[in-house]
Amino acid sequence: MNHASHPVVRHAPFPFPDGRFPPDLGAVVQRTVAEGRMPALVVIHDGEGDWLIGDGVNDPNLPGSSDVYCIACTTENDPSLSELAGLPPGFAAFRDGPGLPWTVEPFSYEGEQG
Repeated sequence: MNHASHPVVRHAPFPFPDGRFPPDLGAVVQRTVAEGRMPALVVIHDGEGDWLIGDGVNDPNLPGSSDVYCIACTTENDPSLSELAGLPPGFAAFRDGPGLPWTVEPFSYEGEQG
């Protein structure tokens, strides 16, 4: 599937109906995860309602390392991401490897007042 041509929205009313990611909800996803080269080990639902999915290893802020992808499309490669559709804003989920349980904890950006 060509994810670049799939229209996405930045936000959707939360909590999501049926506890599932809306089909058109976008997230900032590291290319290593989106392209299936590395597993998703970090999922962030920040306080502004944005979603971020990373490999937990590489710097997601480097130029060209991340892009916007449909979360529902990303879950096709890793169905365990679907478990996190109920992750509240201001929280992040981490795991040590694919197939391992997610650990959820409060999240804020460095320097942000919580």
